Amino acid sequence: MPTYTALTTLEGKPAAEALGEALERLEPAPTGVGVFEVEDDSGLWEVGGYFTESPDEAGLAVLAAAFGAKPFTISELPETDWVAHVRRELAPVEAGRFYVYGSHDAETVPEGAEPLLIEAAMAFGTGHHGTTLGCLRAFDRLLEGGLAPCPVADVGCGTAVLAMAAARVWDVPIIASDIDPVAVEVAEANLAANGLTGNVSCIEATGLDHPVLAGAAPFGLIFANILKGPLIGLAPDIAKALAPGGHAILSGLLNDQAPDVTETYVAEGLTVANAETIGDWTTLCLQKS
Repeated sequence: MPTYTALTTLEGKPAAEALGEALERLEPAPTGVGVFEVEDDSGLWEVGGYFTESPDEAGLAVLAAAFGAKPFTISELPETDWVAHVRRELAPVEAGRFYVYGSHDAETVPEGAEPLLIEAAMAFGTGHHGTTLGCLRAFDRLLEGGLAPCPVADVGCGTAVLAMAAARVWDVPIIASDIDPVAVEVAEANLAANGLTGNVSCIEATGLDHPVLAGAAPFGLIFANILKGPLIGLAPDIAKALAPGGHAILSGLLNDQAPDVTETYVAEGLTVANAETIGDWTTLCLQKS
């Protein structure tokens, strides 16, 4: 089925929102309408509609004139098998011993690899992003260095791919937490798909003050693949929750943000064991003295 777009720009948020509402009443009706500010300090707003049949060009011209917008640009988008497209883009990822893949690539899992099944629908935490990949690599390096099994916390777990990586190699208490209840549901679904239900406890929590996390501390390993601000805010709690000699693998950091986070954790008594840059992102592996 062909898809059509109709796009225009105009000045001012009120006018743009009013045009968007008027566009929704056009016949044939659009399947979706978007109103966005153009991020170039021009003061312009973009209004667009998506149609499954050719839109009424005369009606669009009347709307543009009525709201002082530029004439709509109408385009027909080529038909695309989006599922196949996503599958091509999200090829399997190797991170040391770990192999992150979608079900469509199940036959490609190398012998001896630790498989982590994450479907392409999970946008963040598939292993394709430099932050997740960096965390998996950091964990693999610790394992290569002889890190003994220890309790694990995956803070801000998302898909729980990091918690699952730990569950693949260790039979230890592992807790995956996230502030978003939907993420917790996704994590539980991924554990089930990987045959790891019961190996990881999934909880909705903000930071490390949840009773389950507090009761399970100290941890020998804490993953926190989140953002600079929360990482800095959690530094005292993460340092406190780590056992002596324990490691924290931190990511979600743009390269120029890593020094500030490093400085904060060093002030809490941690030292840098390793730092890896992948594209625009840095992953830190820190150890508690």
